[in-house]
Amino acid sequence: MKKSTIILLVVLGIVLIWAVTSYNGLVKADENVSTAWSNVENQYQRRADLIPNLVNTVKGYASHEKETLDAVVAARSRATQMVVDTEDLTPEKLQQYQKAQGEVGAALGRLLAITEAYPELKANQNFLELQAQLEGTENRISVERRNFNDAARRFNTSIRTFPRNLIAGMCGFEKRPYFEAEESAAKTPEVKF
Repeated sequence: MKKSTIILLVVLGIVLIWAVTSYNGLVKADENVSTAWSNVENQYQRRADLIPNLVNTVKGYASHEKETLDAVVAARSRATQMVVDTEDLTPEKLQQYQKAQGEVGAALGRLLAITEAYPELKANQNFLELQAQLEGTENRISVERRNFNDAARRFNTSIRTFPRNLIAGMCGFEKRPYFEAEESAAKTPEVKF
């Protein structure tokens, strides 16, 4: 065999090994994004599972707050019906999902606000435990959303950097969207004394 043929085969072998390694790295990064998304959905589901218990506890003390209770139940229903597949996670679908979950958060905020008018409810051990679980779940949601954004950032960076972007383009890897702060987060809350 000629020297040039051997060199060509070695170079092709190195390129092939690089291509396979790059592809496998992109698949792992893509799976990390999917796993992070599943963790986000899991925490939102945990919150949705707590809502009926919270509503029932409040209902016993504040039955005439029916409009608020119904709003919480309706928001939960809309949010749990929205399913986003990780393979089809577009910025628009993520924004719709985030909006539905934001409606749940807003409804829960109104529900917790009305409890201020019911001292017996605020002293109820069941309610206090549910409120603590809900607060913990909101913290977990925040952590999982941050983890998702980190996984998406790592993946997006890997598919956009040279020379991996060549493999990503040939194999159809596409940029993943991020969770973004809601528009209301940009507004400074008004404090009155």
